[in-house]
Amino acid sequence: MLRGWKASFMSQLKSQHQLVSFGDRLAGSTKFDRLFADGMALVERTAAYLDGEGRDEAKALQGAPSVAYATESMRLTTRLLELASWLLIRRSAKNGEITAQEATAKRARLKIGGSGRPSHNAQFEALPASLRQLIEESFHLTDRVLQLERAIEAPAGDAGDPVGEQRARLETAFGRPRLVVSN
Repeated sequence: MLRGWKASFMSQLKSQHQLVSFGDRLAGSTKFDRLFADGMALVERTAAYLDGEGRDEAKALQGAPSVAYATESMRLTTRLLELASWLLIRRSAKNGEITAQEATAKRARLKIGGSGRPSHNAQFEALPASLRQLIEESFHLTDRVLQLERAIEAPAGDAGDPVGEQRARLETAFGRPRLVVSN
């Protein structure tokens, strides 16, 4: 099976004389479908928690932990709304409901990754374990989305240096800055 994929990949690369966009392929793959399902499941679990068990846990908090709960639950909700919007935009593009340009324009309005991680907050440990777990999961989802976003948005290169361009795309996708050597 791997040989068939490799032959197909090489054939496509040779016939089109252009680089293959790993981001585009990933955005249209079952990995994206899994990311979408994971993201929407997290949104649903968080909503159920905040409307149920979370309310009870919040009522039991006093003082600074109570303020931290309110703050972090609002940040969590905002983060998940942004992530859900991104996932829905990418799914619409994948399904051909909107163009890639429309997806890019809609994506530009989102602020994914804008809020800092709360674990540095002195009150974070005083928050209920369920809320802390949801917050951590939301940041893990954010990391996955940003990694895919970098891969999708990686600039297309020319066919002059396909190996170098693919290496640059991998470095972009995995968040490592490119090493520049000067003489």
